[in-house]
Amino acid sequence: MRVALAQVDCALGDVEANLATAHQVVVEAAARQADVVVFPELSLHGYALGALPEDRSISATDPRIAELSAHGPDVLVGFHEDGGLRRYNAAGYLAGGTLRHTHRKLYLPTYLAWEERKHASPGHSLRAFDTRHGRAAVLVCNDAWQPVLPWLAAQDGAEVLYVPANSAAGLASDAVDTQAYWEDLLRHIARLQQCWVVFVNRVGTEEGATFWGGSRVLDPRGEVVGQAPAGREALTVVDITVAEARRRRRELPLLAEARLGLVSREVTRLMHEGVD
Repeated sequence: MRVALAQVDCALGDVEANLATAHQVVVEAAARQADVVVFPELSLHGYALGALPEDRSISATDPRIAELSAHGPDVLVGFHEDGGLRRYNAAGYLAGGTLRHTHRKLYLPTYLAWEERKHASPGHSLRAFDTRHGRAAVLVCNDAWQPVLPWLAAQDGAEVLYVPANSAAGLASDAVDTQAYWEDLLRHIARLQQCWVVFVNRVGTEEGATFWGGSRVLDPRGEVVGQAPAGREALTVVDITVAEARRRRRELPLLAEARLGLVSREVTRLMHEGVD
């Protein structure tokens, strides 16, 4: 499978302009024979939703989103979803001109300078899903920082984890070196869940935040096999062999002994003791 990392900037709140950019990128990726094109978190809207004068969210079934996959490659794109009563930070997986899967970000950071919970509601489910290139799952940015979620995705059979992100310098205090955290975190996920990890981060500046890029692909042994340049727009194409995840899981069966019953009992106990 050939994956295209669409490390792009976007215009805050300008869905039409961001869609036009996305179409151009997908066409270029198709010319480079990509099978899947992965965009950053909220790539159709921008991150600083609180700076917008009005709600510009769109439905996951908006035909303009589905059209992104009409050029040939499958597409994973991020957007602010209009879910009726609620809004979500969502990522849609598109194939053959149709929406195949929507992931709604589960863990919305509301600490230090982040205020995502003011502008979106958290999702309520994590599901792996089948594509023509193998079984996959999506973790949007901070989802990947929750240790249980990559494990659950792998237990659901995901061989490829897509991680679209809006990771920035200038939003956090010195307490968080986001680039160093991501480097360690992505390697840990790939090694322990024995899967491919496709991380695509945004670039550009917005409302005082500078997005650093550094998009990359890691193999099931935790090695970086392809990486975009830091700090600038780029379309980076990486070839991966999805079946390598299965081979690695047979060689070193870390995931086979899941003890799901044990996990369920202990989580239920904690809930009964008052932990949400």
